[in-house]
Amino acid sequence: MKRLQIILIVFIVQIGFAQTENSSTKQIWTLQDCIAYAIENNITIKDATLNKSQADVNYYEAKSSRLPNLFGSASQSFTNGNSIDPITSDYVSDQIHSTNVGLSSSITLFQGNQINNQIAQNALLVTQSHFLEEEAKNNIILSVLENYLQILHAKEGITIAENNLKSTEQEVERAKARLDAGTIALSDYTEAQSQAATNKYALINAKNTLQQYIIALKQLLELNPTQNIEIETLDEGTDYSSILLDKITIYNRALGILPEVNASNLNIEASEKGLDIAKGGYLPTLSLTSSLGSGYTSIDDNTFSDQFNVNFNQRIGLSLSIPIFNRNQTKTAVKTAEVNIEKAKVAKQSTEKEIYLKVETAYQNALSSQEQLVAAEASMEAAKQSYNLAQKKYELGGLSTTDLVISQNTYTGAQQDYLQAKYLNILYHQLLEFYQGNAITL
Repeated sequence: MKRLQIILIVFIVQIGFAQTENSSTKQIWTLQDCIAYAIENNITIKDATLNKSQADVNYYEAKSSRLPNLFGSASQSFTNGNSIDPITSDYVSDQIHSTNVGLSSSITLFQGNQINNQIAQNALLVTQSHFLEEEAKNNIILSVLENYLQILHAKEGITIAENNLKSTEQEVERAKARLDAGTIALSDYTEAQSQAATNKYALINAKNTLQQYIIALKQLLELNPTQNIEIETLDEGTDYSSILLDKITIYNRALGILPEVNASNLNIEASEKGLDIAKGGYLPTLSLTSSLGSGYTSIDDNTFSDQFNVNFNQRIGLSLSIPIFNRNQTKTAVKTAEVNIEKAKVAKQSTEKEIYLKVETAYQNALSSQEQLVAAEASMEAAKQSYNLAQKKYELGGLSTTDLVISQNTYTGAQQDYLQAKYLNILYHQLLEFYQGNAITL
């Protein structure tokens, strides 16, 4: 029996050391940690990076179209009966074994300037892909920020719910004692029990809300579902209430730094190059062609190696193709390119309009949340004092359970309003900093 006790003690000590080690090595994620990890691992950003790589490949392909091509060919044939000698072009009736080898090359000298315009368009698309990658990163950064603050909000909501549950459980105990003493009715006691159950439900719901936000953050970070994550709490001494610039100034700054604006401008330029490419279809194409070849035929008296010297031939030439009528394909391509330009301009207007909406919304909400925060803090303090007074009256028997429950619910609502105003103020302040090109820091 003593030996069993020793084993149990050792096992418990080992568990304690393991828990201490785990707690000491547990990583606390700051907002900057989350942002950096998301930029490195988020699949949306990876997809944008792959699109950028594809744009580089397309640009390389367009530049390579200036180069000449080179093809090699070889053939071996057997002919029986009346035929044409493939080397001498003589009419023969004998069996012929023939071999042909050759090299051919061509280069486009002029193609309506389409090659140069295609290269220029692809260069614009490469630059645009960089801005689109930055836009994807910015979207993930803002999503991480919003989710990070939601987690902090939910954690404070759990603290409120836990305190409420603890208070109501104490109130249930006091109500039970007063019921046993005959100073309150059974309905007052059951109402206290009902409030305790309601607060327990609220605590469970608050914990579930926190887990949902944690799951969403882990999705943004591309973390393993089984991996635990703990985020750093806020520095309560930081002031998030200053707005130094007016919304028009912030909007103009946003237009100058946000990558989606630059991407929209490049989209217009690329569409204009597309029009130049389409118009090139009206112009002729001039190509330079050349080839080298030789062959062997079995009916020739020369040897195989001699025939390759004798039959060696070279050719060089120019090829001119003049478009006369191609079933309106070029005309249709030009019209399509013109439509694409107008669509790109509309897309730019839509982008600027969306940015203005985001800036104005964040600006107005920042102003509103500042005022709401001040009012909510005052309301919370007043509700707290009222609830403390109600608790004292309840303990002295001067207040019914219903009135105490109402007072507690009022205080809880005031706390939740304060939390909401607090984190909305932080969120919109950070959004305004972001639209000005400043770093997001908590």
